[in-house]
Amino acid sequence: MVAIVVAEKPSAARNIACALGGTRGSYKGTAYEVASLRGHLYEFAQPHAMVDSSLADAYQKWDLGNLPWNPTDLTWKRAPQKNVADVIKALRSALGRGAEIVIATDLDPSGEGDLLFWEAIDELGFHGRKFSRMEFTDESKTSIQRAFERRRPVKSMQDEGDYRKAMYRSQFDFLSMQFTRIATAMGRQSGQDLVLRQGRLKSAMVSLVGNQQKAYDAYVKKPFFQNRFRDENDVMYTNPDEPRCDQRSRVPQQYGRSAVVLDSKADRRTAPPKLLDLASLSSMLVGKGVKANLTLSTYQKMYEDQVVSYPRTEDKTVTPEQLKDLAPLVDRIAAVVGVDAALLTHRQPRPTHVKPQGAHGANRPGPKVPSSLDEVERKYGKAGRFIYEMLAQNYLAMLAEDYLYEQQRGHVQEYPDFVGIANVPKSPGWRSVFDPDGAGDAAEADENESAKGLGQTAEPFIFEGANKRPEHPTMKWLMKQLEKRDVGTGATRTSTYSEVTNDKAKYPLLTEKGRKLRLAQAGEMSWRLLPGTHIGDLGLTEKVYADMRDIASGTATAEERLAVVADWVREDIVAMSRNAASMRAELGLEQQAVAARAQGVWQAAPGGPKKVAFKAAWSGHEFGDDEVERLLAGQTISFEARSRAGKPFTATGTLGVGDFEGRKFVGFQLEVPDKPTMWSGRTFTPSEVTMLLAGQELQIDDFVSARTGKTFGCKVSWDAKAKKIAPDFGSGDEPPRSWCQVTFTDAQRKDLAAGKTIQGTGFVSAKGKTFDARISWKEEGGKKKIVPSFD
Repeated sequence: MVAIVVAEKPSAARNIACALGGTRGSYKGTAYEVASLRGHLYEFAQPHAMVDSSLADAYQKWDLGNLPWNPTDLTWKRAPQKNVADVIKALRSALGRGAEIVIATDLDPSGEGDLLFWEAIDELGFHGRKFSRMEFTDESKTSIQRAFERRRPVKSMQDEGDYRKAMYRSQFDFLSMQFTRIATAMGRQSGQDLVLRQGRLKSAMVSLVGNQQKAYDAYVKKPFFQNRFRDENDVMYTNPDEPRCDQRSRVPQQYGRSAVVLDSKADRRTAPPKLLDLASLSSMLVGKGVKANLTLSTYQKMYEDQVVSYPRTEDKTVTPEQLKDLAPLVDRIAAVVGVDAALLTHRQPRPTHVKPQGAHGANRPGPKVPSSLDEVERKYGKAGRFIYEMLAQNYLAMLAEDYLYEQQRGHVQEYPDFVGIANVPKSPGWRSVFDPDGAGDAAEADENESAKGLGQTAEPFIFEGANKRPEHPTMKWLMKQLEKRDVGTGATRTSTYSEVTNDKAKYPLLTEKGRKLRLAQAGEMSWRLLPGTHIGDLGLTEKVYADMRDIASGTATAEERLAVVADWVREDIVAMSRNAASMRAELGLEQQAVAARAQGVWQAAPGGPKKVAFKAAWSGHEFGDDEVERLLAGQTISFEARSRAGKPFTATGTLGVGDFEGRKFVGFQLEVPDKPTMWSGRTFTPSEVTMLLAGQELQIDDFVSARTGKTFGCKVSWDAKAKKIAPDFGSGDEPPRSWCQVTFTDAQRKDLAAGKTIQGTGFVSAKGKTFDARISWKEEGGKKKIVPSFD
């Protein structure tokens, strides 16, 4: 009878196989076989695929009238992820051979490891088998062997608290898709056709950056002047009760030189900084010009080659076993990154950095030590070099001694309320190994650090200061804010940040310029819509985590806690509607009726059939169900439409990919004729069509402006490649036939060509205002044009 040990991913399966003696075999009398998932093999299907067919239309359309969803309508059906068919096939085969199925996925606070195991069991139909759970703190050989020997019997999926809480979180995040639909609808009602994605982490990022950006932009410097002292060693002495004045001249001149009194000396020490998570590492690398998405992809490649540890860990410490495993490699790692191994004298575990709890351990160097940083760069690029150097130096700093300094405190003898502090370095310790600020934003230097300590004599001076400007938002700043509020893990913060700052995405929420972070267009709209909403509340994640704890302990059910989401959706519709009105007023936008959208599978899509959504109206015509079906089938349709000038015409076309200001979209595309027929309200005669197709340029004086209804003249030709009329309003040395809705006579054009200035009347500006002017035909800006004067 074989026990099938199911690991979370191939790398974990390799470690388990190594610990037990192979992929298949027997360990202490128990036959086993190691199988592997590849993270989540399944994901929730689209909402309309989870409900009864009678509700599918309502759950598919993004209309606010279809919200909120009823969680009890949803079957929570799953669909396989992309490119996992081979993994599913191998897993199904292995599970079929087992008398016992062993859960060997990660143990993490969110229960994610249990969720991805049980969703695979659920979809593959292996309930009712004998199950057990391996519980190990890390993937060391000893931990895996002990966990296999002591595996815990498991009754069923629903008996596992970790599964229940992880499933609840997954369901909650799925239901939060409704908030994206609300925000997007509000944007479209304001004339902005953007998808405004919302979620616990995305919305938190937008709120934090938007609020900080506002504070930074609104900063007004307010100088102040104050009496202080400074000694010959540049140590400053301050009195917190000394008044501040708004002008230098108002500061009272009441102090004189005085001796300094040393009050105390004390040795102080600072422990090495904590080990890095992926968010902290990525924040530092932004300062070196490495984007978050490049950090993620490069780190993943390095992890697969065992050069660095598992990227998506939630741990910020390492276990004693992990410390022990890396100990023999420390000197080699130090040589690679240029650290003197003689500095690494604190080889015993630090209780701040080494704890028995954990799974993968904090991000750190892996078991495969490269020969040099140059080798790392050749294989993984500059980003790989930076990653390894920073990660290794951070880990090695833990093995160096504390930073030691002497803190001296003193006061000005004649004015004892003025106190000074000097921190005199004695031993750099870990600071000789790793600089946590050197790769980030401006270094957070110790303002009291002094090489010489307190001086002997202090001189009074007028100090000029100002209210501190709020820090400009950066990735480093944002990650600190999220960590402080316990929103997301280091890995999820980094991956979400990469997503919302991706400048290749259709609707990025944030933009990076160097280290500085600002709201993108979609982000600014989201930020303006979020105040007072549930999805924009930074305490939302804390609430979800509290729910997860209750559900895991059995004091609450997912159904109970998910039931509140419907009320939140209703309340957020009201809040976002109110915010949208303020947004339109502040940004000068007008409220617009939102065009309905049609959805379905476009059979003639480039690259093969795919699901699309497109506007269900075009130029005043709303597509019927039959027209939508024909468009999705790739057929050509015709219908009566109206031009921008309000004139009726027959439109013929198909579904296609259009381009609006550089953004691709799927929608109705008007069929372009193969020959010129009409332009600007004038139908070409058969002879004119013949001449245009022959490549001739025609001067025609009775075109009609769609905007003003007035006639105008110009030269036209046929652009056969673009299949459209190309107008020419004057080029070279030949003046145009008309300008500002006034048609010139042949005599006037002759005078203009001769360089004369003529008087014109009845011109109409672009804004519709009539004016008179003297005009000439001369070169300006590298080409000839009509130039008016109003002398």
